[in-house]
Amino acid sequence: MSLNAIFFHFPRIPHVHCLFPLRDEDAAAEDKMAGNLSFLVEENEPRVRFMRRRILDRYRPHGLQRLCDVHQVHGTELCFLKQASLGNDMVVDAHLAHCEADGLATEQAGLGLLIKTADCQPVLICDLSGTYLLALHVGWRGNAKNFIGSAIATFCKRYALSPDQLLAVRGPSLGPDSAEFVNFSREWPETFSPWFDAQTRTMDLWQLTRHQLVEAGLTTRHIFGLDLCTASHSQCFSYRRDRICGRQGGIIWREANAADL
Repeated sequence: MSLNAIFFHFPRIPHVHCLFPLRDEDAAAEDKMAGNLSFLVEENEPRVRFMRRRILDRYRPHGLQRLCDVHQVHGTELCFLKQASLGNDMVVDAHLAHCEADGLATEQAGLGLLIKTADCQPVLICDLSGTYLLALHVGWRGNAKNFIGSAIATFCKRYALSPDQLLAVRGPSLGPDSAEFVNFSREWPETFSPWFDAQTRTMDLWQLTRHQLVEAGLTTRHIFGLDLCTASHSQCFSYRRDRICGRQGGIIWREANAADL
């Protein structure tokens, strides 16, 4: 069975890869959890590990050696990863359940940063040299807290980068026509009203994220978006649509070279 996914490259950075696994449509019709990548929404751990191993096996020729994810909590914490912090054993799938964060960063080649989503936005970022990587889980609460801005500031400080050296891509997520907020005034500060359509009671989270990336210092030509609405496509998990569902992923990694081995 082939792996269904969107493969994305930033312009002129061929050694950095972004991957957005999707569901197999035929399997999804029979099994609502088919393709799930999260241990927290399914008790069948071997099946989740099987899906992750499929990704590793498929993209190992592209330099993906290991996957790593954390316990996402709709917060504003970042986790900086090095190979040493993950251990030196042969485990290729590291789920750091003890680490609560919604952002992952690394300079480690071959390490795939995995963000799990089912309507939230996976935002994958790298610098122009393709050395430093950042993966963000941006739910609407993250937008409301401007997690994008704080995460980029922390990332740039850690690696001595300037925001205008960064590129970002937003993966499949809840589209403008599906992001309904019937309690907007209670859930969002008034400053977010430019992205809210009071007539339809929907938020344009895609444009809001783009705005926050620009406010964080990225140039507009360095911002990319995959405008695939999770609620409207059966190849995506969607909490808004199904409530009980699995999680797809957004993964970023850079290939190892001789100096990294």
